Amino acid sequence: MKNDLKKIRKAMEKTLDPKRFEHTLGVAYTAAALAMRYDGSIKNAQLAGLLHDCAKCLSDEKRLSICEKHNISINEIERRNPFLLHAKVGSFLAMEEYGVNDPDVIHAILNHTTGRPGMSLLEKIIFIADYIEPGRKQAPNLARIRKLAFEDLDAALLCILRDTLDYLEEGGGEIDPMTSRTYQYYCKECDPESERMITDGK
Repeated sequence: MKNDLKKIRKAMEKTLDPKRFEHTLGVAYTAAALAMRYDGSIKNAQLAGLLHDCAKCLSDEKRLSICEKHNISINEIERRNPFLLHAKVGSFLAMEEYGVNDPDVIHAILNHTTGRPGMSLLEKIIFIADYIEPGRKQAPNLARIRKLAFEDLDAALLCILRDTLDYLEEGGGEIDPMTSRTYQYYCKECDPESERMITDGK
């Protein structure tokens, strides 16, 4: 199955529920489009997009069990909210069950929910594609971020991080420290033009 997009697509259709599978196809499609726009690897974008939620439909107990069995670190927020472990478990399954050995693809799956400081192009693409794929309807500023994603990737990334943090703070949700660190990192890294594009959209 190693890096065979057709086989992995069929495996995801069997593994995921119909709604999650449709989302997965949307992410893979959007990631490929962003890779075309920013001269990234289209195949890697599709591969990471197809596998980014491969652990999403596992039970909380199963995700915790996989982490404990294979010494995958769990922080306190993840222990209280095991659904957050799907990215860590998904990156592990991508290697162990689906034969993916490209570190960039693995990191894109691993970091697609929180981001991280110093993300690669592929990591940014998957993080953003997960947020803007065509099936998404509820996120704030979605139409603007979709447009921005094809104009300035870092500006789109910052908008998503800012809106995610605002949403969690307003709703009383727990914030993963990595999301906050990623936001602070890209606030400092953001060039004046990207900053202008973000500010104009407030």
